[in-house]
Amino acid sequence: MAVDSKKKVCVTVPCYNEVGNVKPMADTLTKIMQELPYDYEILFTDNCSTDGTKEILRSLAAQDKHIKVLMNNRNYGTDRRASTGCGKYAEGDVFIAIACDFQEPPELIPEFLKYWEQGYKVVCGQKTSSKESRLKYACRCIFYKLINELSDTPQYENMSGILCFDKEVYEELKKYDYDVDFRFIVADAGYEVKLIQYQQQKRRSGKSSYNVWRYLTFAITSMIATSTAPLRLMTVAGFLMSVISFAAGLVYLIAKLLFWYHFQAGMAPILIGMFFIGSVQLFFLGIVGEYIGVILRRVSKTPEAILSEKLNVEEIPPDGE
Repeated sequence: MAVDSKKKVCVTVPCYNEVGNVKPMADTLTKIMQELPYDYEILFTDNCSTDGTKEILRSLAAQDKHIKVLMNNRNYGTDRRASTGCGKYAEGDVFIAIACDFQEPPELIPEFLKYWEQGYKVVCGQKTSSKESRLKYACRCIFYKLINELSDTPQYENMSGILCFDKEVYEELKKYDYDVDFRFIVADAGYEVKLIQYQQQKRRSGKSSYNVWRYLTFAITSMIATSTAPLRLMTVAGFLMSVISFAAGLVYLIAKLLFWYHFQAGMAPILIGMFFIGSVQLFFLGIVGEYIGVILRRVSKTPEAILSEKLNVEEIPPDGE
């Protein structure tokens, strides 16, 4: 494969409390990139770790100028704000994003770059199986199938956190809102995607910061960002419930008129109906609230993540200079 040695690869690695993984990941990525005919940089973005990850990153940056580090001023959670510094400080002809936990094998990087050289502007990993919990993997599969069914744009199922973007694509992706995950932006942008299948590994060290609540938040946010189907479902369900309620009321009225002295409706049907309708209303209000929350975040012009520290990174000159 003929390669222009002047091409530069930027590998971005988001991390949070990865004290046992960050140095092995840096060593592995450095070894892989040194064997490839590219200039390169490895850009770690730390989401305000509290376990010693920052100290290791400072040491790595001091030893190797190819390693750049951006540290957030606070923990920005799981949305894309946590890594928005990459958009300003990352440099390269192609960008590769990979998690720091080794669940996505870094050894896939040469294959990703091979397909990029062949003309694919987007190359993504796709999990076919996983060494993690079977229940968790099954839930992931169900989630992606549900998203694909409800989304206004066809999505790629089981797309993982290891992604490769051409610079042209990367510049376009930065224009999207923080609420939309890169994996869903790719489908919306319409670029031809090459999928690399692999088996997801177990975490090499530490425990994931994702818990049930964060997974649920990600699932709801993803659904709201990719689909208006829940709103349509509310309209249809509301219409059907009104028809059923009217029919039930009519049946009770006729039964009471025909069997006036023998038909005792009682309070139970009324109370059950009230609780049912009330719970459905609360559920639908929650869906509307999620959409309103997305609108609020977008119109309030939330600032990008504030960085507390930058290592081996050149300062960006103010506009106009």
